[in-house]
Amino acid sequence: MATETVAKPRTSARVGVQKFGTFLSGMIMPNIGAFIAWGLITALFIEKGWIPVAELGGFGTDAEGKPNVGIVGPMVTYLLPILIAYTGGRMVYDVRGGVVGAIATMGVIAGTDSPMFIGAMIMGPLGAWTMKQIDRLWDGKIRPGFEMLVNNFSAGIWGAVLALGGFYGLSYLVGWFTDRAGEVVEFLVNNGLLPLTSIFIEPAKVLFLNNAINHGVLTPLGIQQSLEQGKSILFLLEANPGPGLGILLAYMFFGRGAAKASAPGAAIIHFLGGIHEIYFPYVLMKPILILAAIGGGMAGIATMAITNSGLVAPAAPGSIIAVLAQTSRDSYVGVILAVILATAVSFLIAAVILRTSKGKGDDDLSAATSRMEAMKGKKSSVSSALTGEQAGTSSAAPGTVLTRPVQNIVFACDAGMGSSAMGASVLRNKIKAAGFPDVKVTNSAIANLSDSYDVVVTHQDLTERAQPRTASAVHYSVDNFMNSPRYEEIVELVRSSNTEGAVSEAGTTAAPADDAQPAAAATTAAHAHGAHAAEPAAAVDGQPVEGKGVLLRESVILNGTSRDRDAAIDEAGKLLLDRGAVDVSYVHAMHEREESVSTYMGSFLAIPHGTNDAKEHINHSAVSIIRYPEGIDWGGKQVKFVVGVAGINNEHLHILSSIAKIFTNKAQVAQLEEASTVDEVLELFGKVNS
Repeated sequence: MATETVAKPRTSARVGVQKFGTFLSGMIMPNIGAFIAWGLITALFIEKGWIPVAELGGFGTDAEGKPNVGIVGPMVTYLLPILIAYTGGRMVYDVRGGVVGAIATMGVIAGTDSPMFIGAMIMGPLGAWTMKQIDRLWDGKIRPGFEMLVNNFSAGIWGAVLALGGFYGLSYLVGWFTDRAGEVVEFLVNNGLLPLTSIFIEPAKVLFLNNAINHGVLTPLGIQQSLEQGKSILFLLEANPGPGLGILLAYMFFGRGAAKASAPGAAIIHFLGGIHEIYFPYVLMKPILILAAIGGGMAGIATMAITNSGLVAPAAPGSIIAVLAQTSRDSYVGVILAVILATAVSFLIAAVILRTSKGKGDDDLSAATSRMEAMKGKKSSVSSALTGEQAGTSSAAPGTVLTRPVQNIVFACDAGMGSSAMGASVLRNKIKAAGFPDVKVTNSAIANLSDSYDVVVTHQDLTERAQPRTASAVHYSVDNFMNSPRYEEIVELVRSSNTEGAVSEAGTTAAPADDAQPAAAATTAAHAHGAHAAEPAAAVDGQPVEGKGVLLRESVILNGTSRDRDAAIDEAGKLLLDRGAVDVSYVHAMHEREESVSTYMGSFLAIPHGTNDAKEHINHSAVSIIRYPEGIDWGGKQVKFVVGVAGINNEHLHILSSIAKIFTNKAQVAQLEEASTVDEVLELFGKVNS
């Protein structure tokens, strides 16, 4: 399962531009729905629209002779930039950063007549970052009871300062830049040079640099042009699906093997779904095919320039459906022709290349897909359509290899104290049972991960967040922390990579995991970087679980009254509140955590807990246990046991280790289901920890 080469750190200038482009895309893409809404309203109701309505389109005057404001102008002037600024600020400093960034952007908006998209993409993150630095100055120094006063006034004052700075300074700079960039575009159009931009755009797409170009320059300039002229050619410079479709059609007719077989499905995903990255591996298999993409792109741009065609708003994703939905009323012929000719030119060039070359891409598709994912920096969401891999299976991080024995395994989740601790305990027992007690299995919050682990295990919804932090590790994605089939694959990886040590030290294979000894002998304390190892059970000083103050009698309910997931989280959280272990904000964070990734563990068990940011709302470690004999629905799974968790440092982890051992043992789960008193439940956990 390991390869022979060593992973190299991805620190090139291309990667830096990719990250910058990804950040820009992160501000734009969540708000694409708003852009589409504005585009549809514009296409319908402006003076040149399908259904001109003066009151909505903002043209003409009303009965009193006052100019109609409409909603097209205010949306593009205020709504869209503020949404972008808020999103960018939140990416940097959560909601607080988003609010300050939005306030700051209002100054830039008011300082000019042009739509301030570039200004919003600057002020949003800048306002959030500076607010974050200011908050650090008095972090931990505010007297109790004054936190809200200081936080609210500091955000308001600094936001006002930034708004004034934007009004008197940045708005002029951004306005100047926008005007100069517009003049460059106008020069290219007037001199018939705009098609030459494909020489840069098409290679950039394959190298995943398109976000920096598209969202950093083309979209803001296109919106400015659309507002003035009712449409813009810039929206289709990068989004035209024709060049990629032509390459895929060429593979359908002239390719071989896996490339030819997969090309029809890829063409559907590309053309109708708008996921252009699906054709990138086909270019990477034979890089000279970039000439086909460039030729197709130039043909499409030239056609739109000649026919004076354009879109009214960005087409995202780049599906033909989205393109037609955003096409200007007078541009359907030109846009459709641009797509057709781009496809035809790209197909002809690609066909000649494939017909005249020796290799036709018969066995290089998987390798090309891997190179694509390595350049992208994460697993492609559509790569399985090319390679046939199933979602949710284990996978190494892009570019990752393993040339060393497995010594450190980490389970990572959002908070690093609930589901990850449970999964770590289960896998720790399995690895020990396989005869490898020296392999460390720890758990950590994703935010605390470092690139020092051999294997990283995450919930399938969190894998993409963990991979960039642990690029040299092998990654496994699971959807069930209690009994995932991926655990056997990890055990086999440990066995295959540690064979010599296992033979010399263990000699034989241990008993099955269900019969393994308690987690006490399985692990040592966690190593650096914030990872937590489940504390050995024997290290509980021989005290019963109840005596440690983490799980108390009053925190165990045998017959829960809730009937759905959210009510059950409230019920488990209330038990933690009643003990003074947490404040009410932590209970809210338990719901927030559940909305992002389910805490269902398998074996009828769920362990709701707060997010990583909510740890400051924990007063002391505590666990609550509620049994629902009839079961409740937990996102489509049946749950009979809900364990609420709040933990500081490692104090709660021995309890989670105990819970994991119980719920991987069918006989003990049956005992829990049949228990008639709280003492029986406490006794069962006490036995596990003895």
